[in-house]
Amino acid sequence: MVLQDTSPPPPEKSRDFATDNDTAQGAAVPRGWSAWFGGPNTQIGPRIAPVLGRSATSDSDTDDSSSAILDKQFADEEGRAIQYRTCSWQKTAGLLFSEYICLAIMSFPWSYSILGLVPGIILTIVIAGLVLYTSLVLWEFCLRHPEVRDVCDIGQVLFWNKRWAWWATAVMFILNNTFIQGLHVLVGAKYLNTMTATDDGVACRTVSYSAIMFVVCWLCSLPRTFSMLSKLGTASAFFTFISVILAAIFAGIQAHPAGYDPRDSYTTPAGKHAVGGNPIVTAVPVAGTTFVMGLSAFLNISYTFIGQITIPSFIAEMKEPRDFPKALWACTIAEIIVFSLVGAIVYAYTGNQYMTAPAFGSLEPLYKKISFSFMIPTLIFLGVLYASVSARFIFFRIFENSRHKNDHTVVGWATWTTILLGTWILAFIIAEVIPFFSDLLSLMSSLFDSFFGFIFWGVAYFRMRKADGGVEFIRQHSLVGYMMAALNIAIILTGVFFLTVGTYASVQSIIDEFTSGNVGGVFSCASNGL
Repeated sequence: MVLQDTSPPPPEKSRDFATDNDTAQGAAVPRGWSAWFGGPNTQIGPRIAPVLGRSATSDSDTDDSSSAILDKQFADEEGRAIQYRTCSWQKTAGLLFSEYICLAIMSFPWSYSILGLVPGIILTIVIAGLVLYTSLVLWEFCLRHPEVRDVCDIGQVLFWNKRWAWWATAVMFILNNTFIQGLHVLVGAKYLNTMTATDDGVACRTVSYSAIMFVVCWLCSLPRTFSMLSKLGTASAFFTFISVILAAIFAGIQAHPAGYDPRDSYTTPAGKHAVGGNPIVTAVPVAGTTFVMGLSAFLNISYTFIGQITIPSFIAEMKEPRDFPKALWACTIAEIIVFSLVGAIVYAYTGNQYMTAPAFGSLEPLYKKISFSFMIPTLIFLGVLYASVSARFIFFRIFENSRHKNDHTVVGWATWTTILLGTWILAFIIAEVIPFFSDLLSLMSSLFDSFFGFIFWGVAYFRMRKADGGVEFIRQHSLVGYMMAALNIAIILTGVFFLTVGTYASVQSIIDEFTSGNVGGVFSCASNGL
């Protein structure tokens, strides 16, 4: 990680970003711990492209330094009713916790049952490390270009300021966020079906419950700033933590997993062969594990960690962007501990035979309902968070330089509400068309995380290193420079693997699920409860 700033000294009232004018004419040099942990000594490197919307030759007298751009953003919001750059690093940590400490944790036991416990935990740590590193690359990029508001702006800047790059990124950005919203509509219906399993008076259960979930989420999406949402996000992360800890405890104290059968082998009433007996836990994948199954399990783990798509939006609303790594490290450490422990403990007491995704379905009915109920805040909030990110992406571009952006106006609020309603309607449709949990996670991971989790940030690394001094930068750092280059090439290739082979595995898994009859059809009225 290399951060420097070759921009002119900021004006007297600037935010005093640290600069490194001594390296302005040569290659950049590492700046120690601040490159990894942020803080006031963080050095900010040169831009890789002109300010968005401004050509390289226009406005030559305009100060393009990070400090100047931030000063202008604060000045533009001063005295306005709705201010966006208000988040401290603690509030940003709350947003990150709410994004990562989420329902997808309960897919880890299923992934470990497919991959085996040892490879599962190793992959958990490796993916966490990769996401931490690429998130720091993204943070460095945002410091150099504080005018970027979301990953779509970054896509345009990365790919040589081409407008097609912005549009391509925008399509993936909206689809990714809407898929996540759809996932939460789906699981919200799953929760309501689980809690009302004995009530036969509900008409078209799953569709009805999905509609209820989408209306509730839409209403909860209405707050306009992340500062307001961060408080809800912190509460959401707390209740999710309680939920998964209870699930791990209940898995250990229950007499048997849900669906337990003392027979080692038997035929179900539906005529299918099944394996019973005590839970089978393996350190490595069992014989017969297919490539599609293994890759789907790996994609499930990856999806839970990869969330860089929202980070530019979070940084764009921070009072002090240099402090972002504090929030990132706190969240990453918590992720590794919680994901590994919950995944391993629930798997150890549930085994391969009785595993479900999410793993709440492997608990006895009472335990399942108690632990699943603590997940309600995150079922609502995380979808709300992604809806808000999508809505502000559209809203800011409709009302750029307009009073409707920062003031309470009828037009502003009506537009904001309508945009949110549109995204939630699309999410409802997705939930009904792809009505299964683990495969939806895998499909999202392969299609979108390939770019937003890997490819973008490998490209960003090389673009920034070129701005810092080009190939000479790598040569002057000898082995370390070459190793970092190799790492970022590997990150790009990993993204390509996700996009190609990962998408194939996800689609094939969906086909297999439909063929086996394990899931219902689209817009199904049948219960999807655990």
